[in-house]
Order: sequence, then C-alpha cells, then structure tokens
Amino acid sequence: MVFNLPVRSMASPKCLLKLIGLAPLALLVLFAGLVLVTNFANFTDLAWAGGKEIVCASTTSTENSGLFAYLLPIFEGKTGITVKVVARGTGAAIELGKRGDADVVFVHARDAEMKAVEEGYFVNRRDVMYNDFVIVGPPGDPAKIKTAGSAIEAFERIASGGHTFVSRSDNSGTNIKELDIWKKAGLDAKGRKWYLEAGQGMEKTQRVADEKRAYTLSDRSTWLATKDKDRLDLAILFEGDPILFNQYGVMAVNPGKNPNARYTEAMQFINWLVAKEGQEAIGAFKDAHGNRLFIPNARLDAR
Repeated sequence: MVFNLPVRSMASPKCLLKLIGLAPLALLVLFAGLVLVTNFANFTDLAWAGGKEIVCASTTSTENSGLFAYLLPIFEGKTGITVKVVARGTGAAIELGKRGDADVVFVHARDAEMKAVEEGYFVNRRDVMYNDFVIVGPPGDPAKIKTAGSAIEAFERIASGGHTFVSRSDNSGTNIKELDIWKKAGLDAKGRKWYLEAGQGMEKTQRVADEKRAYTLSDRSTWLATKDKDRLDLAILFEGDPILFNQYGVMAVNPGKNPNARYTEAMQFINWLVAKEGQEAIGAFKDAHGNRLFIPNARLDAR
C-alpha cells in the first residue's frame, strides 16, 4: 500500500534555509564534543600515570647527601614512577617496610637486612653501593685518635680519657656500626658521663658533637655534604680501617606479607639502581668539591 503525503508536510524552501543555517552550529557542537572527549581521555591517561608512586624508606645519609635529589628525577623521567622518600635511621626504615608503610627499603646494615629477608618481610635484596664511616672530632684531637692503629683503638682512647662522644642512639646503620665497635673493644659506653645519646639523624648528631667539642662516628657522604653548610669546626681524625666499610642495600617489601605493596614498581626501581644506568648515575654523583660520595658495586643476583 502506498501513502501519498500531503504537500504541506514537505519542507518548504524557507524551512530548508533555516536547517541549512543551523548546520554550522551543529558542526561546532560536534567538534567541541570531540575535543572534550579527547581531552578527557588524555586527562585520565595522565591521572593514571601520575598514580604510579612508590614509597622508599631509606637511611638519612642518602637523603642528607643529596643522592636522591640527583637520582630520582632520572628514574622518574625514564619510568614515570614517582618515588616518595621517607628518611629514617636504618632500623626505623626496616620497620616501616615490615608494617607495609613502604614499598622498597634502601639502607645500610647488612645483617639487619638479611635477618628481615629471612623472616619473610622482604625479597630480592641487592647490594647497590658503598662508602665508609669516619670518626670526626675537635681538630686538636684531645684523645689522640689520629695515631690509633684501628677504629677499636680509637674508641678505647676516647673512653680511657673520658672524652665526650656523641652517639646517634637511633638504631640507624651508623649507630649499629658504632655499637659493634664498642662491643669489639670490650666496652659498654652506655650510661657513662662522657657518652651522650642524641637520638637524632646524622647531620643533627654532628651539630651536637660540634657544640660539645666531642667525637662522633659519621658516614663519609653526610660528612662531606654537610660540614661546610653547617660550618662545623670538626675534622676527620680516623679513617681507613676495614671495619668502617659501609655497604648499602635495597630490597622490596614482600607482597606475600603485604598485599598492598607496589611490588612491580618497586622492582622497576631496584632493577634500575643495580643496572648500568643506575650504577653510572650513582658513580657520577659528587659533592661541590668533586668528591664521589658513593661507589657503585651492585651484583645482579638477589640475596
């Protein structure tokens, strides 16, 4: 069956002109919609990329020395992963990882690190770099440790003369090393009148030693990075003993223990640190006087 439409239902020339006049407006609306959709897609992509963030619990020496300020922009530019650093003493940094408040831990107390790995809190621990500890004190060196034959003898001279020694006393890697030297010297310094417990990070502990005209154990990187800035009237008085070797390691929080850990991104960070690019960046990092603060020594096998 065929229906014949009335002539009046057909578009008049006047109506057609109106429709043609609206066409540019319709195209403009369509174009604006396409731009909006495209921008929204770009925004969501950026928001997703910006969400790639990991928390790195690390020792104060890597922060105070400026190492992270140098390394992280290189890593972030390559991967798009933002690394938020929480600087604590080594013991506190390991505890943050154990609780799941960090995704990766970068510290310097190998025995404590390996113990935490064996307990199942961390995986894929790797050596990254090293430097050394130094004993600093008043330039006049009242305890005469400069001529000591070992770090143990230097500590013995400080103790026997009752010369003031400032300890970090914060369960950091430096504090762990200091206590180990006292133990090897057969001395229990805690509670002695000349033994001050700062309970602070390395830079603040150095300031206390400066104020008290005292000795302290420091890591070379923090010492070199802060001595001029803080105008410390102290000097390196003992160095070079093998017992003062200072190894840094990195390890990922075990996702089996902490399911919320960003393990994939943490491993990207670890793998970058121990690979050629990361190791070269660490080796290239120097202070204002051209001193290398860390020596890269990564091995690719996890342990």
